Formats: sequence, structure tokens, C-alpha cells
Amino acid sequence: MPKITKRLIDSVAAGNRDTFHWDNELAGYGLKVTPAGRKVFVLQYRIGRQSRRMTLGVFGQLTADQARSEARAALRKVARGDDPMAERDIKRDEKTMGQLLDQFLAQHVEAKLKSRSSAEYKRLVETLVPAKLLRLLISEVSRAHISQLHHHNAKTPYQANRLLAVMRKFFNWCEKNGFRPDHTNPALHVDLFKERKRDRFLSPAEISHLGEVLAAVEREGRASPFVVAAIRLLVLTGARLNEVLSARWQWVDFEGCCIRLPDSKTGAKTVYLSAPALQVLTTIPRLEDNPHIICGQKAGSSLVNLQKPWSAIRTRAGFDDLRIHDLRHSFASIAVANGMSLPMIGKLLGHSQPQTTARYAHLADDPMKHAADQIGSKIDILPKLHIVSA
Repeated sequence: MPKITKRLIDSVAAGNRDTFHWDNELAGYGLKVTPAGRKVFVLQYRIGRQSRRMTLGVFGQLTADQARSEARAALRKVARGDDPMAERDIKRDEKTMGQLLDQFLAQHVEAKLKSRSSAEYKRLVETLVPAKLLRLLISEVSRAHISQLHHHNAKTPYQANRLLAVMRKFFNWCEKNGFRPDHTNPALHVDLFKERKRDRFLSPAEISHLGEVLAAVEREGRASPFVVAAIRLLVLTGARLNEVLSARWQWVDFEGCCIRLPDSKTGAKTVYLSAPALQVLTTIPRLEDNPHIICGQKAGSSLVNLQKPWSAIRTRAGFDDLRIHDLRHSFASIAVANGMSLPMIGKLLGHSQPQTTARYAHLADDPMKHAADQIGSKIDILPKLHIVSA
């Protein structure tokens, strides 16, 4: 049989059954002609004792030379002991990034993470990952794709970095479950954006002013007593917003001066109550058939969102740049200013990692400077300065 060329392909006619024409230069490379006249390039090869016939493509979609190149590439794989048809079958069954992200969110995120973390993972994926990336087969996703995704969100560096963290965990999960080869995580070597640290702490004077505003708002009936109590507890305990809003009366230990939370962001946690915090608890109305300390509008429910009333209160106080979470930072800053150790502050705040508390270390400078000034004023070692008037 002569070499398979376009002239040969044009000249062969269809028969009553499939007919094959084999190339005389490249063993196994051939042309199949069906009774309907369809002309298909094929490759015949052996893996062990098994003979395999692989379709390379249809004439018209591939030229004879293109099909020959694909046949050579496939035969190189055979020479290495690989089976190109098996690889093609795997590719055909391979899932897209979008399909596996859905599986990751359902089997790992929703099943193993807390509901708030799960919701944030889902939000980042749904709002920031473009459809064209979701349509790629998982093996096709490269570091360049993830780097471009990260760069595309450069205007919101904090959010971009959180998305990158989700991508790293997702591709680790893909490797663990056999959807990608080990050590191929495309998100691993993408550098994070620098995040601008935003530290806003209320001074004692500002806290006093906020207290006056809360009293006025409460007196005027512009906010529910539960909203006012929640803000006071956030300032007085340093607890996270969700910890205060989800707290129940049955968890309060008045004798032990604490609220024992069975679960939190870092697991079971004790929120310690000062005398003013206990006083706040005594002023909160208890609603029948509602177990929550901070009650919502629906019967039996807790308050779930403080943003709208908080926005009005901080505007009235003149603290437009103050976030709810900054109340927790303010609690920590006062603890540092009063000489408390970072491990002690970490325990009060419920930090699971020492490095989380370390962000407040720089605040210790002020009390140290004050202490140094006090000591220096008592030490008389410098020569007396004589000021001569002009």
C-alpha cells in the first residue's frame, strides 16, 4: 500500500463494509472508509498482548499530514509503555473545574466548615470565578489561569487574597481525591497582594462618648434595647459579633461571671464578664419562649444583623470609619494599655493561635513609654541647665 496522501484519499471509494488502507511508511497508521463514504484516520498499535485501534480524526477536519503527526505522537507514548486510548478515555470522563468546585463546596466546605465560613467560600466562588474558567477541564487549569484570576481582583486585595486561599484549598482537595496529579496545585506559587492593615481603636474618651450616644438612642427609642445591649456587650467583652448575637441565657453563669459558649469560630469558648457587663445583662428584657439574650423580631429568634442600626449610631457619634469589629480591637487595646500580657489577652479574646494576638504587641509601646517617663523623672543624673536670657 502506498503512502497515505490527499491524492490517495480522494481516489479510494466506499465498499459494502469498512475498508482499511495502511500507510507504507508509518506502521499502524491508516485510513478507514465506511460504506457511507466517511473517511477516518486510525492508528493500530499493541499494548502488551492487546491490540488497540485508535481513531485520530475525520478527513476534512484533519489533513493526512496532521493525522500522521498525531499518530507519531501516540506511538511515542506507546513506546514509553503508555496507552493513548486510555488517556483519551480518562480525558473524556474528566470533570470541569466548575463541576469539581460544586463537589468541593458540597462534600468538603459545607460538610466540614462552620456555616459562616461555608457561606463565604460559596460567595467568593460564585461572585469572583468567571464562567470561562469554570468550563475548563480540571487538568487544563494552569498557574497562569489562577494568577490572572488573582490579578483581576487587584482592586480589592483582601478579597483577592481570600479567593486565592480558597483556590489553594480546592486544588489540594482535587489532588487528595485523585482529580489532579500530586504536587500540581496551580495556586501555590501565586504571591499574595499586600494588604493595608486597618487598625482602628477607640480611646477611653471615645468609648465614653459612644456610651453617651447609646444612652441617648436608648432614651429616645431610636434603637431596640437588644441592639444597644449588644453594642455595650461587644465593647465590654471583646467578643465576636456572632458570639454575642447567638448567645443564650442558659449559657450564662452569673456566679462564674462568664458566658460558656458551646461553639465559636475557634470551638468552645468562655466569654468573661466584668461587673459592667453583668450589669448590662440585668437590664436586658427576657422574652418568653425566646432563649436568646439578644432577641430578633421573629418569635424565638436572635438578632442576626446589626449593620443598619450600627450605621446610624456610629454616624451620630461621629465615628464614620468605625466597624463593629473595631469594638473588639478597642477592648484589646485597653487591655494592652493596662499592662496585660498578650497570652492573657489572647485567652480573653478566644484566640486559638498566639500570632493572632501578636497584632496588638505594638500597642504596648505607649504604657512602656509612660513607665519610662515616670522612672526617668525620679532619677537625678543630668546636669542642671541654666538658661541665660538674651
